[in-house]
Amino acid sequence: MFIRFFCVILRRMLTKTEAIVLHSFKYGETRLITDMFTRSHGRLSFAVQLPKTAKGRLKKLLFQPLTLLSIETDVRPRLQLQKIGSASLWQPLPSLQTHPAKLSIVLFIGEFLYHALKGEQQNEPLFDYVVHSLQWLDGAGDPVANFHLVFLMRMARFLGFYPNLDNYTEGCYFDLRASMFCQQPPVHRDILLPGEAEKVQLMMRMDYQTMHLFRLSHHDRNRLLEIALAYYRIHLPAFPELKSLAVLQELWE
Repeated sequence: MFIRFFCVILRRMLTKTEAIVLHSFKYGETRLITDMFTRSHGRLSFAVQLPKTAKGRLKKLLFQPLTLLSIETDVRPRLQLQKIGSASLWQPLPSLQTHPAKLSIVLFIGEFLYHALKGEQQNEPLFDYVVHSLQWLDGAGDPVANFHLVFLMRMARFLGFYPNLDNYTEGCYFDLRASMFCQQPPVHRDILLPGEAEKVQLMMRMDYQTMHLFRLSHHDRNRLLEIALAYYRIHLPAFPELKSLAVLQELWE
């Protein structure tokens, strides 16, 4: 009777939730440390015990960046590393691992999210935005060259610093700190001159359905990406240089 009661209590403590794998690294011979953004609890870190045989339940392939999982875990706020009871593939995204350009985008977005979502609490609209974006990319045909630009700038809305586009007029500046267009340059240096401010306004008009209509040169696309990342560095403390940026910048010459 006691054992049955204990098992019931244990089941009640377990949480089932969807999760996006952000980053994983091997710890010792049989463990992974993996960071995930979960629907129910936001950003969490897990210690994952890998199987010693091929028949084990938790496969290492499940914990590749941006894999969408359904997991069962007992979340304990005081623990730095949570434990996973079970994990299974929630939504397969096959083309993201086989299409060369999409794979480069995924590596970049995975690294970007790993840093951008540090400390992020439960945020279901943001979680759904990331999932929808990955599903859209998985099903998209070519071209996808502007996808990462749309993803970065649209995501700023869920983090609270989406640019104010209302004051745009030809020849104005863009204040990166205040996230708004202005007629006169501010006293600080975090500004875009009118030529690049116009390009930002153009970038903000793109979405996934219309981005193929915007023909950007290789130079302009990379410059807009640099601007987007500089914008995130201003608004997110300790946001670093991304190692995967160089690979992405080589695409679509």
